[in-house]
Amino acid sequence: MNKTFNHSIILFFILPLILFFSCKSTPLPEQAPAAMVIKNANIYTVDANFSKASALAVRGQNLVYVGDDPGVETYIGKITKVIDLQGRTILPGIIEGHMHLPMLGENLLKIDAYWKPRLAILEAVAARARELAPGAWIVGFGWNNEVWDDKNYPNKAELDAVAPDNPVVLTRTDGHMIWVNSKVLELAGITRESQDPKGGEILRDAEGDPTGCLTDTAMEPVSRLIPQPDKARKKEALLKAQAHLLPLGITSLVNAGTPVGDIENMKELYQEDKLKIRIYAFISSAWGAALGENEKTYYERGTEIGLFDQRLTIRGVKLFADGSLGSRSAALIEDYDDRPGHRGNLIYSADQLYQRVKEARRYNFQVATHAIGDAGVNQVLNAYERVLHEYPLPDHRYRIEHYQVSMLDDIRRLSELGVIPSMQATHATSDKNMAENRIGAVRMQGAYAWRTIIDSGSIIVNGSDAPVELANPFHGLYAAVTRMDREGLPAGGWYPNQRMTRPEALKSFTIWAAYGQFEDKLKGSLEAGKLADFIVIDRDYMQCPAAEIKDITPLLTVIGGKILYQDPKLTGVYP
Repeated sequence: MNKTFNHSIILFFILPLILFFSCKSTPLPEQAPAAMVIKNANIYTVDANFSKASALAVRGQNLVYVGDDPGVETYIGKITKVIDLQGRTILPGIIEGHMHLPMLGENLLKIDAYWKPRLAILEAVAARARELAPGAWIVGFGWNNEVWDDKNYPNKAELDAVAPDNPVVLTRTDGHMIWVNSKVLELAGITRESQDPKGGEILRDAEGDPTGCLTDTAMEPVSRLIPQPDKARKKEALLKAQAHLLPLGITSLVNAGTPVGDIENMKELYQEDKLKIRIYAFISSAWGAALGENEKTYYERGTEIGLFDQRLTIRGVKLFADGSLGSRSAALIEDYDDRPGHRGNLIYSADQLYQRVKEARRYNFQVATHAIGDAGVNQVLNAYERVLHEYPLPDHRYRIEHYQVSMLDDIRRLSELGVIPSMQATHATSDKNMAENRIGAVRMQGAYAWRTIIDSGSIIVNGSDAPVELANPFHGLYAAVTRMDREGLPAGGWYPNQRMTRPEALKSFTIWAAYGQFEDKLKGSLEAGKLADFIVIDRDYMQCPAAEIKDITPLLTVIGGKILYQDPKLTGVYP
């Protein structure tokens, strides 16, 4: 029998089957209706070309289409929720590049001292003392002496006068200094004979007695004594923090320093389907030469990537090189201008930091190190360079958190080494009241130097450092673009030559922030195949007056295709 005849018989039987199955009504996966379609929108995709679109389609937790209105029509079926945005603006979901989620939540349960007048803080402590039994702890957060008429650091006598029978601990807004009363000093065993620990300072009066202010490692004897919230309270704090962030348009965040206990709480809340926001967690490290329990646990356990449908990743470690400018504990190469003879505090020796970075490299953990002063930044770059030379890793994405004051040569090295500066734009506009007093005009040329850093070839990961600053990312976008505080000062901007452009600022809170956590292929821009994380806002970020950027309000926050926050203003647009 000839082959042509054989083929004809086969086609005679098979062709009808092919036609039958091809005519079935069930569409192929790529042709299935979308769960959600948005059209008639003003979409900034933040893709490689910073292109615009007017429509998008979501299936599952991913975008399947980003383009024009006619093109999205093929994704609309009987099950599709269609939203006509009537020209409103869509941005990628905001990625908060550096914050402290558990602390933010727990601070919502403490005395709110955030940037409040000294007298108002003391009145709040007095009121709390009247409510509590003697011996019960009073804890608060957020005081900033730089906004007081008397900018001197506070002292224990002020707290003794309003709460003599209760231990009182109030943390400065930067998190690097605490203000305590005599009861706390007594419980912690801190006296005039106590020595300053490496990496910290016990502030003293003219007679050598502790004033009640302690910085960095000197805070540890007190921190160990403060009663910690129980597990239920800690989980409640995480959910309170999430409820605070979703209306701000934040869909992902970096938790900059996470104890194992907090990670376990996060996992439980994800399992309970209560935690929705995406978290990229850097594990907490111990200060000093020895590895802490958090590092030991996770170096043994290994990295955990994309848990709970890409909602939780643990693949980095957070180290500390120094303190803060506000507390004069940031490590400087030369003396502080407003405190001759003092250069701040390095947490590690050069060799200790090198060993800690090398240990992280050994276990394939990304490294993010807090460094604010130029000596701290230089020490971190030296450690990174040495480890990466000895143990090459082309795509390391090592980070320096804050990167506030730097020698110009180190800005060049930053780019050459591929180290990512994770900076917070609102730190500049908050610190402008004291930064130049601390370091002088010459060193200011390498401080908060966003333009210089970007022009040198680096990207910037932006964030708020909340609760150090308010978590609102539009305050950060505004500060990045204007270099002004929310009162519009100084007119024209503080060192305005260091401003970011609007596209750069937006990238720093989206695609650049995603790159800083190895997730730029997953999120950070609105492109087909990426996660459907986006926000609808009440005005056009790229076109509105710069003064209005700080006032932008999210109307819709979507994570993985699910609407997790909706402003009442959208009533009638999306029921």
